Amino acid sequence: MAAITAALIKQVREETGAGMMDVKKALTEAEGDVARAKEIIRAKGIQAAGKREGRKAQEGTIASKVVKSAEGETGYAVELNSETDFVAKTPKFVEFSNTVLDHAVEANASTTEEVLAAPADGATVKESVEEAAALFGEHVKVGQVAKVSGPHVEIYAHKKSVELPPSIVSMIATDEAGAKVAHEAALQISAMGAQWLRREDVPEEVLESERRVATEKSLAEGKPEKIVPKIVEGRMNAFFKETVLLEQTYVKDPSKSVGDLFKEVGGTALAFARLEVGKGAAE
Repeated sequence: MAAITAALIKQVREETGAGMMDVKKALTEAEGDVARAKEIIRAKGIQAAGKREGRKAQEGTIASKVVKSAEGETGYAVELNSETDFVAKTPKFVEFSNTVLDHAVEANASTTEEVLAAPADGATVKESVEEAAALFGEHVKVGQVAKVSGPHVEIYAHKKSVELPPSIVSMIATDEAGAKVAHEAALQISAMGAQWLRREDVPEEVLESERRVATEKSLAEGKPEKIVPKIVEGRMNAFFKETVLLEQTYVKDPSKSVGDLFKEVGGTALAFARLEVGKGAAE
């Protein structure tokens, strides 16, 4: 059994938002296993203390573009963070975010590390960002980065208000037939935040965790043990409908799924990405 240290409690609190006592109890029950403690917290339906306390997300914007080539199209998206939306909405900050994006495209970068290492006017993007921080008077950093490719790539950039730059960018790559519904799919991704394209893409460890949580919830609710597997199956299907893009209910027509959209045009969705300001890994 791993020791229940203050550092371990702090880690689980930051990752779940649960209160200190709830985290301590979960870690004790899990014998110090962090992954198991997080499952216990979810199974017990413990509210996220971090959400109640209204933790402030990072500000900034997401620059994006589609680049055509002989092979098809590639969509790039780069998040640039600032401390305040006051800086994020300034024309100079938006212009700088587009410059960083251009360097990312030139380097064909697909990760934050690759963007930071990309050449930028005799220096690197990392050095340019450090210089920009002094110019804007705030901490500035490159956040999330995404790249998708296919015969067709559609991008939808969402603004939470007219005076702010894009804060959510969704990209989807499709075949030529799928291009007919790619815009609708991009809107869906932006609004509903799918995590995977199809259920086969969900990692096995995630599936195992979801099954455990669903089983424990069912038993805790007093459901007869013999019908628990059926209930778990139903909850897993609900999980897929929430997190898998092609199984999500189409927001504009609840009678069909996003997968049905593509079937209607004989098209295929190949890959997608969704970036939202402040939702990447913490510093």
